[in-house]
Order: sequence, then C-alpha cells, then structure tokens
Amino acid sequence: MEWEVVIGLEIHAQLATKSKIFSGASTAYGAPPNTQACAIDLGMPGVLPVLNAEAVRMAAKFGIAIGATVAERSVFARKNYFYPDLPKGYQISQYELPIVRQGEIEIELENEQSKIIGVTRAHLEEDAGKSLHEGLAGVTGIDLNRAGTPLLEIVSEPDMRSAKEAVAYMKKIHSLVRYLGICDGNMQEGSFRCDANVSIRPRGSNEFGTRTETKNLNSFRFVERAINHEIERQIDVLEGGGSVVQETRLYDANSDETRPMRSKEEANDYRYFPDPDLLPVVIDTTFIETVREDLPELPDEKKHRFMIHHGLSAYDAGVLTTSRELADYYETVVLSSGGHAKLAANWVMGDFSAFLNKENKNISESPVSAEMLGALLARIEDNTISGKIAKEVFEAMWNGEGDADTVIEARGLKQITDVSAIEGIVDDIIAANPTQVEQYRGGKDKLFGFFVGQAMKITQGKANPQQLNEVLKRKLSE
Repeated sequence: MEWEVVIGLEIHAQLATKSKIFSGASTAYGAPPNTQACAIDLGMPGVLPVLNAEAVRMAAKFGIAIGATVAERSVFARKNYFYPDLPKGYQISQYELPIVRQGEIEIELENEQSKIIGVTRAHLEEDAGKSLHEGLAGVTGIDLNRAGTPLLEIVSEPDMRSAKEAVAYMKKIHSLVRYLGICDGNMQEGSFRCDANVSIRPRGSNEFGTRTETKNLNSFRFVERAINHEIERQIDVLEGGGSVVQETRLYDANSDETRPMRSKEEANDYRYFPDPDLLPVVIDTTFIETVREDLPELPDEKKHRFMIHHGLSAYDAGVLTTSRELADYYETVVLSSGGHAKLAANWVMGDFSAFLNKENKNISESPVSAEMLGALLARIEDNTISGKIAKEVFEAMWNGEGDADTVIEARGLKQITDVSAIEGIVDDIIAANPTQVEQYRGGKDKLFGFFVGQAMKITQGKANPQQLNEVLKRKLSE
C-alpha cells in the first residue's frame, strides 16, 4: 500500500523577556540550580501571579507577522497534571481563547516550489522546571530555574507531508522569531524546541491516522531523523497487521529511534479551567497597531528586496536573509564595497561563512567586520589585487593582521597592471619555451593554460589576469 504522511508541529519559543511571565525572577540562562525561582515560581500558598506585559507584546508581534488574528480578549487557564518539576500541580497556559489564531507561514521546498503551512494558534504559557539525573546516583534532582519562563507555543495545522517540509517550516519559524527579536532561538539552551505529531494514512484517504507525539526535539537534524524513524515505525506496524497506539514518545539520538514515554493525553485529561488568579487579557486596536508599527522588515520582505534591489537570485537572497544578523552584515558589505552586490553575496556566503563555520563563531564574533570585508572587495574591483590573492588577504585579516590595505602593503600583494611589464614577462616566457609555443600555434589550444601558469609563477600570482590573457593571446598569435 502507498502511504501518505501527515505532520503537525508544536513549537515552543522561549520569549526574550528579562523576567518570568508571572513573576519578577530572572530568566537568564546558566545560573546554579534553584537560584532563580521565587515564591510564585515555587507555587507557595498565598502568592498571586502578575502577567508580564512584554510577553503579551511579543506574542502580538508574532501574530501580526504571520497574518493571524491577535485576539482582543484572551484567557489563561490551568492545565492540571502532576510531575516532579511542576510545583503547583498545574501549568498556566491558554486553551479555548489563545492570544493568536489562524495565521500562515510560506516555506520554500527543494524543487524551488513554495507551500503555505497554516498556523492554528499561538498561545502564551509558563515553562515547567527541569529534572536532573546526571551525577545523581539513584535519585532525581529538580531545578526550578526554568519554572515560569515565558513560552509562546506555536501550533501548526497538519499540513506537512514529509520530514523535510517539517524542517523547512521549523527553520522559517526559527528565523522569524529571531528577526522579531522575541526569542534568541538558542536550541542548545532549550530556547527553541518542538514536539512532532506524526501519523500516516493510505494515500488518497481523507481520514487522519492515529498520531504519536515525539517530544522535545531541539535540533533541525533531530526533527528530521525522529520524524523519518516514526514514519518507518508506523508503516511497519500497520503493514504487519498491528495498530498504531496514540502515545507520547521520546527520540533517542544515540540509537536513532523513538520509544514510548506515556499514553497520549487528551485535553479533558488536563481538566482545563480558567485561572481564577488571572483576569482575561484585554488589548485594544491601538495596542495592536502600535506593535504593528514596531515590526522590522520581515524575512520574506527582505528576500524580495534583495532580489529586486541587489539583483540576487532567489536562492542567494534566501540564504542571505536566513538571519537578521547575516542580512545586515551583507548589506553593510555591499555599501562598503561600493555597491558590488553579487560579489559581496559570493564572499559572504562563501569564504566568510566557511570561516565562521570552521571556528564555530557567530557573526558578532567575527574578527573581520562587514566594513573590512567591503574594503577588501573594493580592492578586487579596482584591480589592486586579484580574486585569488584576495583569499590570502582575507585569511590574514581573519588572523588579525589588519585591514585589507594594511595586509596588501605589508605582504607586497598589489597586482601588476603595467601592460609593458606584463609584455616583458610574456616575451621571456615565449623565448624560454619554443617547443610549447610551436605546439600552441600548431593547434594545441590547451597549452594556453601552461603559459598562464608560467606567468603567474613568475609574478607570484600578481599579474592582472585579464591583462595577462590579452597580452598572451596577442603575443602567441604573432
């Protein structure tokens, strides 16, 4: 039987507020266990939560960016369950009346096609604490520093039909929340993670199959691998005559498999009811319009502008607008180079990104500023150096030897652009290689590369390539 995959993602984005969603405790990462959990986070008797207005503003910002409805009235509810890292015995979330409803995200597919993925809702909630097992023989430790950290849970429609589509969607959301400045997107620290709902059905069927939910996937690679494993597992179960069990599963990256965690709860298992300690959140159109005016240029808008204004291909523009930092760096390079947009794109996506990846650095940690790279490209364009020598100059700049002009001067790398000097060099090469000259003139055109190589060897790569080729062609045809 031919099967169709149905995938929906629930993405948890930690909002970049300085304090928690219902208390004044810090959200900073890396503090010793239980040093950033106040009485409200601990669920002590008699304490009352107070909503963080910045979290509301950030949620509205996201809703506007995806073309969703930002609710003028939303309600917090208690989601009741018992777990060691949930001190109150319930999580404050939103259920029937979330703050964001019905938006959409456009993703790019590998065949240069695009697809619209619906966003059912995005709601505010508090994070739970964390169970610790490492270094604790026979016991479980509880760290409540994360308890009360503000989250925006972004729930997609079941519109994705492959693991690659799911990854493309997750990457698009990741890029968007970082552009908006509402989440740092740090997946290693747990600031951005997702649960994947996967089911399969016979191709052509309109009925959904039984779904499983794989929890807490914190890398794009793990999302793809976990979904693909779950697809294969469910197909094996069904083709073996069994039934898929609705359950929550965990992904084990070491064994590259998912395994059962617990039976999947339904909404009524959580006994949702409006939180009596929190009033409904009421925001007016003025608030929403103020947030709208504060939106930055979004990834899709920036990509379109790069294609029109800078003449880039859809692929190049897409890569360069992946993050706000990369896009800003690129535009500064273009400006500093004198407007050489395509050359700047090649260098930013090529050598610059390669050096960042090699040393695992962020753009903010780059020893070569955008202005420095732009100045280097200007030296290629004015024929001070060749593109090949520019790579040597860039590496020296990266290693702290100064800006482009300093390196070029210190290493004596200026291009030879004096035509008479190049002619003299070519005359010497022709005189020293009569056999090759005769063969070239006899029709062996491939020997032209030999003469170019000889000239570059003599000039240590400093001869202007265009002028050298012109002189060689003229002299060899005489």
